[in-house]
Amino acid sequence: NATSSSKKKPVTASRRPDSPGRAGLVLPPVYPIIDIDICRMRGIDPHALAAGCLEGGARLVQVRQKGHDTGGAALLAVVRSIVAAASPVQALVVVNDRADIAAMAGAGGVHVGQQDLAPEAARAIAGPDVVVGLSTHTREQVDAALAGDADYVAVGPVFSTATKDTGYDPRGMDLVSYAAGRGKPVVAIGGITLASAGAVLAAGAASVAIISDLLSDAGGVGTRIRQFLRGRG
Repeated sequence: NATSSSKKKPVTASRRPDSPGRAGLVLPPVYPIIDIDICRMRGIDPHALAAGCLEGGARLVQVRQKGHDTGGAALLAVVRSIVAAASPVQALVVVNDRADIAAMAGAGGVHVGQQDLAPEAARAIAGPDVVVGLSTHTREQVDAALAGDADYVAVGPVFSTATKDTGYDPRGMDLVSYAAGRGKPVVAIGGITLASAGAVLAAGAASVAIISDLLSDAGGVGTRIRQFLRGRG
């Protein structure tokens, strides 16, 4: 019920106390991505979207902008505002691609793709204590990511998605299961909805990244996040 839910301890990205350094990263089950370009197209304030996610209980949020932003000043301002909103609830803010923006904004993480900076290079820019994630789309990429410097491995696209053109067909849940249980948390991404999230988590994902489905509930993004968290258990 609502009363008991309000007393639950917030789920946040953390490291197990008995694990040194970056080992033992524990991710929350829901990983909303604030896509600046989608927000712009739909007339949504990215800060308000992030605030709604945090209010709903999200404790891991990524800020992503694939479109053109000369100099990154606008992106820096958005990330700074989201980091400030996330701080009181100890939520981790991850910046997609831009390790420099993450460093300047005081974000706690960076997420890179196969064509971006290597995880170790991103960490060198953003700081030694940041969480670094790496996108993978094939078994070979998963193997390399698990053996490399990334703290978590993102796998996808799990399902068909129009949010981002990865250049890869949907991977299904086989690649999620292949990556899971091998020492690093697995984040599943691509076309995941409230209806499919449970099966993806059951396949071995530690967390599901959601983008379009954030906006699928008339009650607002906070309500949608709570639905995902309740679905988790």
